[in-house]
Amino acid sequence: MPGPKDIDGSAGVPTFYGKELRWKREQAGLTQQQLVDGSFYGSSHLSEIERGERRMPCDLAEHVDRVLKTDGFFSRRCEDVRNAKRAGHALYFERALDAEKRADSIEEWCPTVFPGLLQTEAYARAVVEATHPLERPEEVAAKVNARLARAQLFEEDHKKPMYWAILHESLLRLPLLPPEGMAEQLDRVAELARRRRIVPQVLPWSEGPHPFMLGTAKLMTFGDAPPMVYTESLHSGDTIDDPALVKDYRRSYDLLRAAALPPGASLAMVEAAAEDFRNGKHPS
Repeated sequence: MPGPKDIDGSAGVPTFYGKELRWKREQAGLTQQQLVDGSFYGSSHLSEIERGERRMPCDLAEHVDRVLKTDGFFSRRCEDVRNAKRAGHALYFERALDAEKRADSIEEWCPTVFPGLLQTEAYARAVVEATHPLERPEEVAAKVNARLARAQLFEEDHKKPMYWAILHESLLRLPLLPPEGMAEQLDRVAELARRRRIVPQVLPWSEGPHPFMLGTAKLMTFGDAPPMVYTESLHSGDTIDDPALVKDYRRSYDLLRAAALPPGASLAMVEAAAEDFRNGKHPS
């Protein structure tokens, strides 16, 4: 049976932390399950921390320090890892960022801009510069790069997450970029759909009033945890796991999906809008 995959500790703070954790655990002769015994976490949670894919909760870090007798090393470095993992992202997005990487499914409604997971570099830069007009170029670059890195979800595992986005037709018609940039953004959505990595639906202008006219929502489900909703406004975000509220968001999203065009017709609309921009014609 092959051993565990090697961890490249030079890839960043989280992987360095994870590699050190694995080394200390193996040096103590413990399995992942034995190390988490007595905590509120499972071995799969620890495995993801060791690979640098998941943040270390403070209470688990304290438990690990006690069991491995590491004199508070993992507790002291816990905050460093958290800061590194969310570099370029707002503090309020931290929990959603971690959840996004573990989700079995992600369903998103973001009516005023393309969702971050779908944005091209040019589109992400335009959004960041518009919403943070006083930031220095290096701060803008950090935010753009962090946003683009999230899209690695679509490259690593063809089966997870199942991503379903509902896009308002205005995103296809109102240009945030010059025509070639808008064509590239729409091509990105179409390319992911053609590769069966996402399912896009377009809510047409003609639909009029609909069940989700207020706010944004990212609904996430997991194999080992209850579902979660993340909703965001301009300078704040909220992660919701209250079962009753999650159920309400679920109902509203399902009603919105019923009002949107089918995936096939939506993809055709996205591709037609891209072609119009590419040919210098403003879609109408």
